[in-house]
Amino acid sequence: MKKSYYLFNPGRMSRKDNTLKFTPVDEEGNEGSPKYIPIESVDNLYIFGSLDGNSSLYNFLGKEHTSVHFFDYYEHYTGSFMPKDYLLAGKMLIAQADAYAKLKKRLPIAQKLVEGAAFNMLKNLRYYNNREKDTDKQIRRIEELAETIVTSPDVETLMGIEGNIRMNYYEAFAAIINDFEMGQRTKQPPSNEVNTMISFVNSLCYTLCLDMIYHTQLNPTISFLHQPGERRYSLALDLAEIFKPILADRLIFTLLNKKQIQKSDFDHRLNSCLLKDSGRKTVVKAWDEKLNETIKHRSLGRNVSYKHMVKLECYKLAKHILDMEDYKPFKAWW
Repeated sequence: MKKSYYLFNPGRMSRKDNTLKFTPVDEEGNEGSPKYIPIESVDNLYIFGSLDGNSSLYNFLGKEHTSVHFFDYYEHYTGSFMPKDYLLAGKMLIAQADAYAKLKKRLPIAQKLVEGAAFNMLKNLRYYNNREKDTDKQIRRIEELAETIVTSPDVETLMGIEGNIRMNYYEAFAAIINDFEMGQRTKQPPSNEVNTMISFVNSLCYTLCLDMIYHTQLNPTISFLHQPGERRYSLALDLAEIFKPILADRLIFTLLNKKQIQKSDFDHRLNSCLLKDSGRKTVVKAWDEKLNETIKHRSLGRNVSYKHMVKLECYKLAKHILDMEDYKPFKAWW
């Protein structure tokens, strides 16, 4: 079974027959013991430390359809190496571009994306409200905002609605999370522990969506809610909106409230807060375990992993774009 590999230490990676050879290198240039990873076991690589590699390595990774995601010192996602688009199809590309270019097609898709995101946020808030965490005020406000989604006249207005929904949602974190305060949402850099966790896990969710898009005929650069831009895979941002409440936020609540991540796992610098290696390793381990959990799918009648659930969302969107069936966003039922 293929899985994700997370590299936190700086080092050098190369091809060794049918394996990846990773040699850690410390700050003084001293090499550690190399580690070998069979390529058939690698789904994708997450790089958090400095990595040296040559064209032979990336040719090998491309041939094996292995993506590589890079993060900077501040744990911000900076970019990906994506293999050649081996599943892209001309018919899908034309239909996807047409769905973006025509407001009457783009707006309903964007509305469905925000509808799904708002539903899943409310699902979280109601869960905690029923467990004596007072989120009633935010629930009512988000419900009011959600009613205006379907009447939004354009994508810009819809983005404003989505922004207000998320602002109210983040206000409820103060009631949900024990021992940590979030305050205002800050990103570059995050100012405290909760903001650091949100930025880091959201990046993992974004790259998950990008990987799942890559395994379909969808083009990751053509989006419907977020405006397509240079050097970014904006369709992954669209899909991440739906899954962040279920995958990212629930994980953050669990890790912090169960004290699996503590204040000692953070490094406070001038006007910034970063996860230490110990904290990052705890988060990515829990993230991988979450993605591999399974749940009984209502329509399929069988257990599917959370990771596969994201791929199914891509398939649903693709079918909508090709006029095969109307898109209905993923909404948590548990």
